[in-house]
Amino acid sequence: MLNIVLYEPEIPANTGNIGRTCVATNTRLHLIEPLGFRLDEKSLKRAGMDYWKDLNVQTYIDYNDFLERNPGAKIYMATTKAQKVYTEVEYEPDCYIMFGKESAGIPEEILVHHKDTCVRIPMMGEIRSLNLGNSVAVVLYEALRQNEFAGMNLEGHLHELNWE
Repeated sequence: MLNIVLYEPEIPANTGNIGRTCVATNTRLHLIEPLGFRLDEKSLKRAGMDYWKDLNVQTYIDYNDFLERNPGAKIYMATTKAQKVYTEVEYEPDCYIMFGKESAGIPEEILVHHKDTCVRIPMMGEIRSLNLGNSVAVVLYEALRQNEFAGMNLEGHLHELNWE
């Protein structure tokens, strides 16, 4: 099972959307405090819709608590400061992919300890970054693709309609 880690997320709607994506992909969500909202906030639940109750979510009081409770975790850090593109690494089925808070990303004092596992999403020009929910979806689905979408529904079915 893959793991998405949000370092001090600030916007409840982003976290709600990410929670819904995690439920749809059977991915664990890890939230490192402080959060910019309460977990019982309406906007968080609205964005996650009725899926929030099915979410496998864990909270941590800070980054050190996260590290202590997940010893030996392989952590990829999504950052605009990375040298590698997110498609240039091989994501293990149980790895952790961390994203920083909306206003500042992951602090450099954390990134310097993970230089080899920092990844970036290519963008044009001087844009700072993509929306957090979009960034999580882009990288998570690459990790899922690399792991052959294990356990996921791979085909849909159209219903025959009589248009006459």
